[in-house]
Amino acid sequence: MDNNTEKQVVPVPTTTVTRDLRDLDKNTENIYESIVIIGKRANQIASDIKEELHSKLADFATVNDNLEEVFENREQIEISKHYERMPKPTLLAVNDFMNDKIYYRNPTAEQD
Repeated sequence: MDNNTEKQVVPVPTTTVTRDLRDLDKNTENIYESIVIIGKRANQIASDIKEELHSKLADFATVNDNLEEVFENREQIEISKHYERMPKPTLLAVNDFMNDKIYYRNPTAEQD
């Protein structure tokens, strides 16, 4: 593939970012509708990440947990640290919204 045809990947910040409100309501023309869309997408992302994390950590579950075994399992600790360093679901959702990667519709507006 050509470098010109590839989509550029925008890095997602891992800290809080100040945003211009006028940028958020550009597509919807309503800041509150934009916030609802971002919030719903953030909930979807959080749910997906939670399921993924639980499935990875389920491999480490034992019937009788010894306190010593829990502290010595380095692989489990590394998995947890990886998920802690990831950008928060809200930041991912805002990034998706700002880059037009979210499909949304308003059924009440469509009926009018």
